[in-house]
Order: sequence, then structure tokens, then C-alpha cells
Amino acid sequence: MAKKKEAKETPLMKQYNAIKASHPGALLLFRVGDFYETFGEDAITASKVLNIVLTKRANGAASHIELAGFPHHSLDTYLPKLVRAGNRVAICDQLEDPKSVKGIVKRGVTELVTPGLSFNDNVLDQKRNNYLASLSFGKDEIGAAFLDLSTGEFLTAQGKPSYIDKLIQGLNPSEFIYSRTQREAFETHYSDDFNTYQIDDWVYAFDYAYEKLTNHFSTSSLKGFGIEEMNLAITAAGAVLYYLEHTEHKEIGHIAAISRIEEDKYVWLDKFTIRNLELVYPQHEGGIPLIQILDKTQTPMGARMLKRWMVLPLKELDKIQERLSIVDAFHENGALSEEMAEAMKDIGDLERLISKVAVGRINPRELNQLKKALLSIGPMKESLTAAKNKSLQALAAQLDTCGPLLEKIQSELQPDAPMLVHQGGIIAKGVDEELDELRGIAFSGKDYLVQIQQRESERTGITSLKIAYNKVFGYYLEVSNAHKDKVPEEWIRKQTLVNAERYITEELKTYEEKIINAEDLYKVIEQRLFQELVAFAADYTSKIQKNAKVIATLDCLISFSVIAKANNYCRPDLDDKMLIDIQDGRHPVIEQQLPVGESYVPNDVLLDDHTHQILIITGPNMAGKSALLRQTALIVLMAQMGSYVPASSASLGITDKVFTRVGASDNLSKGESTFMVEMTETASILNNLSERSLVLMDEIGRGTSTYDGISIAWSIVEYLHNHDKFKAKTLFATHYHELNQLEEDFPAIKNFNVSVKEVENKVIFMRKLKEGGSEHSFGIHVAQMAGMPNPVVIRAAEIMGHLEQDKIRNQTDDKVKSIPKNNYQLSMFEADPTFNEIKELLEKIDINTISPVEALLKLNEIKGKLKD
Repeated sequence: MAKKKEAKETPLMKQYNAIKASHPGALLLFRVGDFYETFGEDAITASKVLNIVLTKRANGAASHIELAGFPHHSLDTYLPKLVRAGNRVAICDQLEDPKSVKGIVKRGVTELVTPGLSFNDNVLDQKRNNYLASLSFGKDEIGAAFLDLSTGEFLTAQGKPSYIDKLIQGLNPSEFIYSRTQREAFETHYSDDFNTYQIDDWVYAFDYAYEKLTNHFSTSSLKGFGIEEMNLAITAAGAVLYYLEHTEHKEIGHIAAISRIEEDKYVWLDKFTIRNLELVYPQHEGGIPLIQILDKTQTPMGARMLKRWMVLPLKELDKIQERLSIVDAFHENGALSEEMAEAMKDIGDLERLISKVAVGRINPRELNQLKKALLSIGPMKESLTAAKNKSLQALAAQLDTCGPLLEKIQSELQPDAPMLVHQGGIIAKGVDEELDELRGIAFSGKDYLVQIQQRESERTGITSLKIAYNKVFGYYLEVSNAHKDKVPEEWIRKQTLVNAERYITEELKTYEEKIINAEDLYKVIEQRLFQELVAFAADYTSKIQKNAKVIATLDCLISFSVIAKANNYCRPDLDDKMLIDIQDGRHPVIEQQLPVGESYVPNDVLLDDHTHQILIITGPNMAGKSALLRQTALIVLMAQMGSYVPASSASLGITDKVFTRVGASDNLSKGESTFMVEMTETASILNNLSERSLVLMDEIGRGTSTYDGISIAWSIVEYLHNHDKFKAKTLFATHYHELNQLEEDFPAIKNFNVSVKEVENKVIFMRKLKEGGSEHSFGIHVAQMAGMPNPVVIRAAEIMGHLEQDKIRNQTDDKVKSIPKNNYQLSMFEADPTFNEIKELLEKIDINTISPVEALLKLNEIKGKLKD
């Protein structure tokens, strides 16, 4: 029996399939001539994401295969769309010149771009870091490493899952990698909407990771980085270096160090607090986070640093005071602040530019931008040195003008160099003799052709003679039919047109060869000289990275001074006391969103560990309780970032942990109710208290029945007051007026209320914090303002009136049982004719639309019928 003949692939598809097989899970962009093509499932994905045409091509005897492609010069347009859609994209280029090859061109993957690994400016967001996160799961702890390949920043940490959660929430990685065998552990802790990639288990072996890191940093140990004993962190970090190799990122000299994120150096902000306080991202669409108010930075690296400061506020008093002293200097010296801000506009993204230099991916235009940045550093250094502030002088001393590099770029690179190296015209005149000579032939050679044209026109009398060029037979002379009888015999005819004929001469051919060779050769020399210039610049990587860090720091602190002046902030007074004393505090975001002409109502807040440890704040919804809680936390955090704060004065002892239980969102996907989420977050607070904690609790217990809610809230307040070790400063906002009783029983609990005014049965929110508890909740008024149907509001008022009767104030069960029944059953009096008349009259009234005056007139009419 004859063997069935196997379907044969075309040589191109055979090459494609081999490369595709070595990069499973990646969408392969396969360079064919001037196009990047995708095939099969990749083509279907690409056509949907990029909205490009899906076609089919023949694959030899192996039938047809789907095909979708785009021009190679559109890579920067299409690549970001593919990556942002969560795809890993392998870029497969032609590794040799097709002109010099017979048969199939050699191809290979030159870069694998993933959501967490990219240098592409269109993939990256200038104002945020693009972190790749690697996680290694232990029994009780997790090791984490965070790399921003575009800047070279490499961070690592190890701790309890709650600590790593907080870092992930703050740093917001674009991609996660972890061991294939730890998939279950990852899915237990984290949602499935992250971009993830699983790696073989052996990569997450400690010995392999340790060796990987020490080899990369050329050290014998990791003690110098402070991570020697952090096994899980080391394992996670080593896997990052493996992943870089795996994705064809081999030039990584700009990753010069690994930094430990030390838990005890920064304020503890759990993931709920970062979310609830809307520090970096709004909770709801259209919301405004704090970063949007504080960020007036001029450079991308300044904007990125500010985001990190936001989620990692300082606990070390000296460092905070140092930042504040610099903000002071800029605040007092407006001219210096403006001068520096102006200089920074020319800096650009120095941090990412030098990373591109280090990996050899910088283009001529970007190298000119690096020159522009270096030119700005000299004047900045001089201005800072001349300032009288020691901290500013210390920063000035760290700036390096990189003189030799600046001089070399200025003398060798054309100021108007194009973006692409092969376009030519990138190296200045006088750098290389051979280059100047070849460039002269390539460009002035064309002038010589014009001379030939003029000479031959005069010699032959062909006045309309033209010299032109095409790819088929190079330079040629074109003669119109009217003059073809004047053509000399030595001219060789090459093409006949309708109205003219084209000729070549020996002289033209000789010079054409000279020009074309000169163009090719001079571009080769230019590329070599540019690469040498980039290699020279790469030696300055660490110096320029340091410059970028100093400039980013200055940028953030100038931003703080600009905001302080614009929004009337004050310098906070920080010390080691157990005190938060804010006078006329304001919410930094809300005050900027108020309608024109309306001013924010400021409030004082005093918290300590003796007499004002817990403030119980009552008052209706919409009165401003939540805003008061949030503004207190934001003022504390802004101060510990090194910023001025929205208040007339603020005396603040260092806070080491900020907890919030503000608002609740159901986690129904995991089967958790609002109340379950609320209790989980509250338990996390109570189990992680410290003596310097600031705790904000808003409406604890509202997710369950009133009795349960009051009991839980009461118990939590008692626990916080009576804690045997830590007297956490607490703001406790509640609807439960019963909690006001606690002030009488505990010395460090104080009652406050957000005042309201009742005018003609309407409620006006004063938004002012006053001592003492609140008597009413005004919930019914709020319901009315929200547009609740009048019958519901009237019935609620009836029940409330009954419950508030003094005679049964302390008999809660009796109160509920004795609520007047909302009885719609037939009455024995319905037989009365007067009742029927009144009933008909009432049925015609639309309670939702009737005005107060009309209601009074109807009431008078009913009264008249009763008298009759």
C-alpha cells in the first residue's frame, strides 16, 4: 500500500513555523520584504486588535493559511496596540540583506515585547513606571521583584502577603511572572485580570537566582544591596534576569543596582487605604486622585518619582525635614523656582534616554535631545550652588555636566539629524575625511550631472535635453522627438516613449557608479561613527542616571512649592510627639472642584493618645463626615511626603501606619457581601495596629442589621480605646447616635458632629465640625433631597416621629413593635358617605406633584366636608 503523500509547506512557512514554535504564546510579527506579516491564529488576533484586513495565502500543498500584515514603517503605530491588548509580541526581522542572498533570507527574533518589557515610547506612559513584577511564594511570605526596563530601576521586597499586596497596589505592575508550579498560590492572592506569564520551576531555584544576580552585578555576594538574607526576594529577582534573556533583552548594563524597599522606612498604607484615599487612581470614573492636584512636574521622571513618593511616604523625620527645607527654599525664592522649572522644560525624559543609550536603541534625534538635556544641567548646577540652602547645594554637587560627552555630541552629531540612522546626514562635517570625500561625491556629483546636461545641450543644440534617474537603468538623457535627429552616434538608446527617447553614455554610467557607491559607503561610515558615539555615551550611563534622579527630586519639590503657593498651603510642623493638631484643614482635591464663588469650609482636628484618642463624629450623609476623615489622612500623608499641606497650621507627630475603612464595594465574584468585605478590612486594621497609627472608620456596621451594627461599632471603639499596647489615633464617623454614650464612659473618647441647620423644615449642611453628638440623622431630609417619592418620605417621617417619642425612648423592642401600622385594609367606616367623598377627593391628588399651597387648599376643603 502506497504511503499517503504528506502536505508540503512552502520554504517561507517552514521557516515561520520553526521560529513560531520556539516562542509559544507570543504573537509573531514576521518580516517579509517591506511588511510585517502574521499568520494563522496570530493573523486573526492581529486583524481584530488592529482593525486590518484578514486574507489567506497559499501554503504550498498544505492548503491555505490566514494572513494579516502592515508596512514595516508602521511598527510604532501597531505594536503599542497589540501590547496594550495584553499580547506578548515577538518581532522577527530579516538578519541579512535579501539582495545578497539566493533563496530564503535568514530571519530571527530580535526582540520580544511584553506588557512589562518595552522601550517603545508609544507603548510606555511617560508619567508612570512600567514595572514587570516577579513573585516567589513561600509558606507565610512572598518575595517580589519589580523592574522598569525602560529606566533600569530594579526593586525588591519580601514580607507578608498584605505588604506585597500594598506594593502591588501602589506600583501597579503591567505584567507578572511566576513559577508554573505556583499558579494556584498566585490565583489565590491575585485577580485574573493581570497580564501574566508562567516560567519553568527551575528558574525559581534560590541557587540559580543568587548566581544570576551576582554575575550580573559582578559581586561576590548581595550584602551590599541589603538583600543577602531575603531568599524569596532573591529568587524573584533572579527570575527577572532570566526573563530578560528569554525575551531577547541581552543589553541590560543600565540595570546597575537592585534596591530593597524597606518596610520600616515608609508609612504603612494597605491596599484598601491606597484605594480609598484615591492617592494615585480615582475609585470612580471621572474622579480626581490626589496625584492630579499635586503633580505640576516638568519632566516625565519627576512625574514618575512623585507617584512613588505618593504610595511610599517617609517615616524618617530627618529626610522629611530635608525635603520640606528645599520646598521652603523654592517657596521663598520664586525666581529660583521659575528658573529651575524653565530649565527643566528642555530636559525631557533623561532617565529613559540614557537607558536607550545603554542598550543601543537610541536614534540620532534622541541623542540630540540628550545633548539638549546636558546643556541645561550646567546652568541648573550653577543656580543651585549659588542658593543659600545646604540641601540644594548638596543636590547641586551630585549633578555632573558630563563635559566630554556633551562636547563630543556637539562636535560630531548634526543638530538637525533625522530619526533613522540609514537616512544619512547624521554626522557633522570634519569628523572623518573619507566620509566628507564620499559625501562630497554623493551630493556634489549631482551638480556635476547638471553640468553634463548643460554641456551636451550646447554641444548638440538639443535645447530641451534632460537628465533624470530611474531604478531600471539609472541616469539617462531624455530627448524629445523634435530633436532626435540631433542625437550623437555614441549615445546608446535605452527606451522609446511616445514623445521622447532615452539614452545613456559611457560618461554617465561611470559617474553614476561613483555616486551610488559613494552614497552606500558614506551611509555605512556614518552608521559606524554613530555607533561609536553611542558606545562613548554608554560609559556615562551611571552619571546620567544619577543626574536624572537629582532632577526628578528637584522637579517634585518645585512642584510642591508651586502648589503650596497657588493653593495657600502651610508648612507642617513635624516632630516625634503623639499628636495630630490641624487648624483649618481642607480637602486638597474637593476644594479645587467647588463651583466658582464657593469656598471650602475648613475644620480643626485634634488627636492625641490621652484625651482625644478617638473622635466619634456623627451627622447625616452629605454633611461632610467622609471628606473630613479623608482630608485628615491626606494632610498627614502629604506632610510625610515632604509637601506643604492645606491648612492654616498643622502640628504633626510622625504617623507610621494609616488605615481606612471608608465605603465598601461588594466582592460578589468571590462570594463576599458588602458586610464581609467591611469586616475583613476592619479585622486587618485591628490586627496591625501600632502606637503611631492613624485609623479612619466610616459607618462601620452599616452592612448588617441595626442591632448588629451598633454592637460591632461599639465593641470596635472600646477595643481601640482599651488596647493594652497601642493607643491608635482614630476618627470614627457613624450614624449610630447611641455611640455618643461612650464619651461618658471613656476618658480619651470625644463626641463631635458635623453641624447642620434646620430652616423651615429644610436641612442646610454647614460642614463645620462641632463638639458634642448629633441629635438627628436627617436621613429623611436627605432622601427627600435625592428625589425619593413623597409617600415614602411622609411614611418614614411618621415612623421616625414615633420612634423618637420620649416615653418609649429606652424600650427599643417596644418602639419597633409599637410603630403605627401602615394599614391599607378596608375600614368599617368606609360605609360612611362623607368618608367616600373624602376618599374620592384624595384619590385625585398626585402627592408627587402637588405644591404646598395646593395641599393646604385641599386640606381646607377636606376639613369643610367633615364639618358638613
